[in-house]
Amino acid sequence: MSDIGDWFRSIPAITRYWFAATVAVPLVGKLGLISPAYFFLWPEAFLYRFQIWRPLTATFYFPVGPGTGFLYLVNLYFLYQYSTRLEAGAFDGRPADYLFMLLFNWICIVITGLAMDMQLLMIPLIMSVLYVWAQLNRDMIVSFWFGTRFKACYLPWVILGFNYIIGGSVINELIGNLVGHLYFFLMFRYPMDLGGRNFLSTPQFLYRWLPSRRGGVSGFGVPPASMRRAADQNGGGGRHNWGQGFRLGDQ
Repeated sequence: MSDIGDWFRSIPAITRYWFAATVAVPLVGKLGLISPAYFFLWPEAFLYRFQIWRPLTATFYFPVGPGTGFLYLVNLYFLYQYSTRLEAGAFDGRPADYLFMLLFNWICIVITGLAMDMQLLMIPLIMSVLYVWAQLNRDMIVSFWFGTRFKACYLPWVILGFNYIIGGSVINELIGNLVGHLYFFLMFRYPMDLGGRNFLSTPQFLYRWLPSRRGGVSGFGVPPASMRRAADQNGGGGRHNWGQGFRLGDQ
């Protein structure tokens, strides 16, 4: 048990709470402590009955059963791996910026979910984070199942097909990828590569609540420290090097 505790405490803080909630909420529903009917995002209940908790519970809940358990575990693994890598990598020392990314993606997914009657939001949010990681490490060669190898920028689309094969919905993964692309475009590509203005900025109250742990400039439209170092090493000209990557399954 101490080994499990040490492993759990080693997970970056925001990812740790997200991971824990994504385990706890399905468990509560599975045990029948609270009816799973209260966890789904039902537009009528949210908008007209003022059940304001539903966007949050729909983000953490997944109906685990004989036909969905493997899909749940695979996406829980993706949450742990790629949220950890983003929070401890590109967003290292900048928890407010990372939390803002999650909030931005979550709000976009909730709005889309209400418009499209998507009752569960766990997979779209995970996929949005995985998409951002893949774009920041787009030229890294990753290994997937059965020894397949390809650039990381293709990983979200490979996983879209993989989740569909094992029982997922293409719509969930597609919405996650599109939201992740919107965030990546507004935060990095448009202001940095295309010279546009910064449309996203982390609110100051998040910096007061979660202060950066090291110096440097924070905020959207500014590359994380790892990306700035890579750009400096390349002379600072031309297109940006979006950072180093990892192989699937590496710790």
